[in-house]
Amino acid sequence: MRTQLLIALTFSISTLTFAQKKELKTADKAIRGEKYAEAKSALKQAEALMDAMDAKAKSKYYYLIAKALYGKGEVPIADSDAALESLNKVEIGYSAEVNLLKQDMANGLLKKGNTAYEGKDYSKASVFFEKSYRVTETDTVFLYYAAATAVNVQEYDRALGLYEELKKLGYTGITTQYVATDIKTQKEEVFNSKSLRDISVKAKTHNNPTERVSESKKPEIVKNVALIYVNRGDDEKAIAAMKEARAESPNDVNLILSEANVHYKMGNTDEFKKLLEKATQMDPDNPELQYNLGVIASESNQPEEAKAYYEKAVKLDPKYINAYINLAALILNREQSIIEEMNGLGTSRADNKRYDVLRAERQGIYKEAVPYLTKALEINDKSISAAKTLMNIYSILGETDKFKSMKEKVEALESEGVN
Repeated sequence: MRTQLLIALTFSISTLTFAQKKELKTADKAIRGEKYAEAKSALKQAEALMDAMDAKAKSKYYYLIAKALYGKGEVPIADSDAALESLNKVEIGYSAEVNLLKQDMANGLLKKGNTAYEGKDYSKASVFFEKSYRVTETDTVFLYYAAATAVNVQEYDRALGLYEELKKLGYTGITTQYVATDIKTQKEEVFNSKSLRDISVKAKTHNNPTERVSESKKPEIVKNVALIYVNRGDDEKAIAAMKEARAESPNDVNLILSEANVHYKMGNTDEFKKLLEKATQMDPDNPELQYNLGVIASESNQPEEAKAYYEKAVKLDPKYINAYINLAALILNREQSIIEEMNGLGTSRADNKRYDVLRAERQGIYKEAVPYLTKALEINDKSISAAKTLMNIYSILGETDKFKSMKEKVEALESEGVN
């Protein structure tokens, strides 16, 4: 009786093994013929026999599942993910085949990413670039592309995660570039490999072969992390990240300005000014820096210092309209104390005499502001703030013709929807 049972079990196992091999063979043949639906059907049959499969058969099953799911590569992203998941379950054999399919998948995803990028669909491009990296987890440059394109569409949380991963991986993006000069255009050209460059030199289409090392991407990554924290309003983390970024690129003026802006946002005016002054020392010919220092000086009730900064800004950039407007504002701010004193005067002869003096001072202030506002309007004839201020000044000064002309201009700008 025991002998009969043993024979029956052996026969049953042999039958299952034959069925496994048959379904796997059918799936393999269908895949070779690019009949992926047929392959999936056969593999579905084989799945029912999984418990009886040995490790080698299971590896073949998972490999064929991946092939069937991925097909020619024109599949939804979910199928690519499932195919990769199946490939990662292959334990015995098929190493060469798995690596080849993974490379094909990575290339296919990268191609889709490039197509999306060229079509300016940066969100989709970012996903494909990341997926391309996840396939082999070797080409970290694709993870960098994924982060950079996510920033383009303000997907900051996603970009932050990718940038933090790049930092942990120690990614720098430093590569050796193989360069030669195109003889016809006399412009340098970077080649993908040394061999391609050398072939071009031998063909005498290029000369002056050389090699150079590309700049590190780490400063950019750390900087973007900091800026993302700024955007999220996480000021403390932003400042910490900024300091790390500045340690990587101590001569990057923009990083200093970014940190300065965070301090300004937090109300740390002194630190903001200190950083601006440091940036100005590094880039003394930058009109925007001079202008920002003027704004801080003005807000700190230092009008003479503010005036000097604004004048330096327009000297560096004669078309810096905001500096002209702020110079006019500095001058006009002086009338407030005069108006208060005028309103407090009585009707005595002495008061009337003082009133006339103050009135003359006030008109002098207006006349002093006019050239700056006129210049601003010359730079931008749609500056309605400059036009309105000039209109009011001409009205107070009693310059009727100029008032009417400016009033017409203001009305025309308002009818155009300028505000």
